[in-house]
Order: sequence, then C-alpha cells, then structure tokens
Amino acid sequence: MGVEGCTKCIKYMLFFFNFIFWLAGGVILGVALWLRHDPKTSNLLELEFDGTHAPSTFYISVHILIAVGAVMMVVGFLGCYGAIQESQCLLGTFFTCLVILFACEVAAGIWGFMHKDTVSKEMINFYDSVYDKAMTQSLTDTDKKKAAASVLKVFHETLSCCGKGQGTTFLTHLTDTLGLTDLCPSSGSTHSCHHRIQELFSDKIYLIGIAALVVAVIMIFEMIFSMVLCCGIRNSPVY
Repeated sequence: MGVEGCTKCIKYMLFFFNFIFWLAGGVILGVALWLRHDPKTSNLLELEFDGTHAPSTFYISVHILIAVGAVMMVVGFLGCYGAIQESQCLLGTFFTCLVILFACEVAAGIWGFMHKDTVSKEMINFYDSVYDKAMTQSLTDTDKKKAAASVLKVFHETLSCCGKGQGTTFLTHLTDTLGLTDLCPSSGSTHSCHHRIQELFSDKIYLIGIAALVVAVIMIFEMIFSMVLCCGIRNSPVY
C-alpha cells in the first residue's frame, strides 16, 4: 500500500520539484553550451599570439557547468522516478547525490566569488601584452606586427573597441589615420577595450551565479522532501 495523507502530498511535491530540477539542469546545460559557443567569447578565447594562448579559465568554468547540467538532469530523473515508485533505495541514492551536488555547488560558488574578476583580468593582461608588442615592434619586426595586428583586429571588431584607454585609443586611431597600423574597428568606436572585456565576462559570470543560486534553493527543498518521504514510506503500513 502506498503512502497516504500529508506524506502523499509531499510525494507529489517532491515529484514537482524534481521535475523543476530536471528542467533547471536542461537550462543550465543549454546556457553552458551557449556560453561555450557564443561568437564573442569563442573569437576571443581561441586567439593565440607568439605561442601564448588566451586564458582558458572561463572555458574551464563553462565545461564544469556543462557537466553539472548533465548530472542534474540524470539526478532529477532519478528523483522523479524514485518519488513515483516510492522506492526508499532510489530516494536514498537521490538524497546522497543531492548532498554531493550541493557541496560541490557551494565550493564552486565560494571559489567563483573569490576569483570573480580573474577571467577579465587574465584577458585584459593578454590583450595588453599583444597591444604593447604590436605598437613597440611595428617598426622593427614586420612578421610580429602582422601577427599582433590580426589578433588585435579580432578583439576590436568583436568588442567594438580600440585601445586600452587613457590615451591609447587616440594613439591607435592616429596611427591608423597615418597608415602605420590598421587596428581599430570599421565602426570607428572609441570605447576602451579594458571596459568592454570586463563588461563581457562580468555579465556572464553574474548569469552563472544567479542560475546557481536558484538551483541551490530548489536542492534544499528537495533534500527535505526526499527525507520526509523516505521516512513516510518506511513508517507506512503494509497490507
């Protein structure tokens, strides 16, 4: 005989939350795949200059997010099935998986908060090194000049910016006008690339943080409901 009364209500509430959890896993997986293949981030993070690749910290975070989304979908399905079947074994496994996921999410959240500016800083440092080499070697090394110019052009066209700010934007426009370089975007934008890089990656990190917070709240309710339902199944009369 199945559970009755309040425990039966909790059973369907757990099923509902698990369905939401499963959907959230799908959304996180979709968002992570979008972040991985977004043209702006892809164009920048796949750049290479003088044997140095663009920082991969952002991609590492996105790959972790893809794995989390996939695991959430599997665990959500496990919870839905365990609730409907009223299986203590499945519910116990589901609870264990939730605890592990929750602990990983808290650890990832703490790490992300402590390093929230790391991605943009690393990308800014990469941009600055390319920019400095492009400007200082433009008259001494033609090959380096062309390689740096092609990398900077991707930055400038993708982000619609030019220069590091603090006068370098004006300098770059001036060298373009004199025909010494061809670095600034065709749109003629005068925005600082430092500002554009921070804007691009900070917005995406906040998006990840909001998604993680919503999922964490859902997980707390699921852990409570799964334990209550498991206890209700154990105490329910069998005829």
